[in-house]
Amino acid sequence: MSQKRSEEEWQAVLSPEQFKILRKKGTEMPNTGEYNKFKGKGVYCCAGCGTPLYTSDTKFDSGCGWPAFFDAIPNAINRHEDLSMGMKRVEITCAACDGHLGHVFQGEGWKHTPADERHCVNSVSIKFTPEEEEKKE
Repeated sequence: MSQKRSEEEWQAVLSPEQFKILRKKGTEMPNTGEYNKFKGKGVYCCAGCGTPLYTSDTKFDSGCGWPAFFDAIPNAINRHEDLSMGMKRVEITCAACDGHLGHVFQGEGWKHTPADERHCVNSVSIKFTPEEEEKKE
């Protein structure tokens, strides 16, 4: 489901920091995001539109200073070539609202990840939803 809005509409629903990162492709400072070292069980959704993006089962501690995941929920993100910063990178965005999430890095030698990928995501771009507790009978 597409979540297309005007710049003014995004500014009305996002905090200034969320707008800078999600809509203007900014980056939060390393080791400052609330989900960098967070270990809760649940789902990480887009902070802009609420689309589920990652599960806690794919999150790992990469030491990079941002939340890291080795895979996204199928069809939740799009990948784009990013030639900014004088290098070739792969930007990741929310498939529903096109909000900037961060970048994917491949071939870094992550032996415990199935695809040897690190999705380096800004905490500001995501919102955690905890797993529902098992229903007691």
